[in-house]
Amino acid sequence: MTRPAPLAQRAWLTVGILFFAGILSIIDRSAINLLVDPLKADLGITDEQIGLLQGLAFGLFYACMGVPMGMAADRFSRRNLIAFGITVWSLATIGSGLAQSFGELFAARLLVGFGEAALSPAAISLIADLFVPERRGRPIAVFMTGQGLANGIAISVTGVILTAAAAGAFAGLPVIGGLAAWSLAFLLFGSAGLIVAALLLILSSEPARGTVQTGPRRAPGAEELHYFWRNRTVLLPLYFGFAICFTVAYGASAWAPTMLMRGYGASPAFLAAWLGPMAMAFSAIGPLIGGTMLDRSMKGGKPMARFAILTFTPLFAIPSVLAVMAGEVHVAAFLVASSAAVFSVVGTVMLATLQSVVPPHMRGSAVSLTLVMNTLLGAALGPLLVASLTQRVLGDDAQVGWAIAIVCLPCLAVASLLYALARRRMRAALASGETECARLLAAEAQARA
Repeated sequence: MTRPAPLAQRAWLTVGILFFAGILSIIDRSAINLLVDPLKADLGITDEQIGLLQGLAFGLFYACMGVPMGMAADRFSRRNLIAFGITVWSLATIGSGLAQSFGELFAARLLVGFGEAALSPAAISLIADLFVPERRGRPIAVFMTGQGLANGIAISVTGVILTAAAAGAFAGLPVIGGLAAWSLAFLLFGSAGLIVAALLLILSSEPARGTVQTGPRRAPGAEELHYFWRNRTVLLPLYFGFAICFTVAYGASAWAPTMLMRGYGASPAFLAAWLGPMAMAFSAIGPLIGGTMLDRSMKGGKPMARFAILTFTPLFAIPSVLAVMAGEVHVAAFLVASSAAVFSVVGTVMLATLQSVVPPHMRGSAVSLTLVMNTLLGAALGPLLVASLTQRVLGDDAQVGWAIAIVCLPCLAVASLLYALARRRMRAALASGETECARLLAAEAQARA
């Protein structure tokens, strides 16, 4: 069954708006990574406080509100919930630009995380009801692609704004003419979000929901907790491997632009012209590589191949965390950008693996748990560890590149070892047939053979 052309066009229009919302969510989250030194100079804060702003301030509400926002998306208008979330994080981004102290900026970043927690659960649910099952793949991929490209876009756009501000492009303009460049960047990004929220309310509508579950409901989370506990020997190393791997992803990406500026003398214009586009290219390549490897492994009847991919892929990020040793700014920028492909492969394969080792009605919960763990461990801990090592141990802001290497190299090794442990335990479980996740993986392999 296909939808009438006007309805299909309206559905794709909604996907387009969600695509831009996803891009803005990442920009508002990560623009601070290019504003480290201007923020330090104007607000008198330290690298360690910047690490808190990059990680804990954003991640606290983002992680804690993910599940409640998902439940809200199941009960209320998803369009309105997304518009509410965009409005909250956009106003908070504007508030970030107006902040006069660390405390004010910390509070604004908390609200950015609160608003952004509404986007993904509600957007995926909304798209699922805008398209029939056999046509959902492309629109979901479009939405996810926007988020994948957004970090590179954030680097380029923020670099352009900083370069233009330094050249006096905004001088003399009413309201914004006298603002610092970092403040102006936050205000422009926040204002763009308000426009996207308005477009969503004006141009889209809430579709009818799909089949609603009937019958008695179990206590929320009880069945999921029991399943995860029964299969903990495989699932625990999987989840912790993912979270520790993304401690590197968040920690290195948060400080890599600053490392290039402090260690190699890179300018915002250089980051906009080189690092941003390269990061976008690698972000686009990564999911294609991960998806291709997954498809080939399944066609070849090798369900354990995905565990091998997870075991070895984190090690390919080692060159990126050693970019401080590159010796030349273009080479260093290339190495930094290459990590986007590595972590995209890890993310693609990890999420696909979870879909295969948990029952269908627990897949949302399985993915939500990665959000919580990756945010609380990865986003909150990664940037702070790099900042603390730079400030308290190395004692030199210019050594931030070495702090990235010291923090991230062991994490990559531990992540690889945890995935190797999950691989060994899953192999044993397949041989014995005792655990549910092993039986699900085996059944999927047989069905696709």
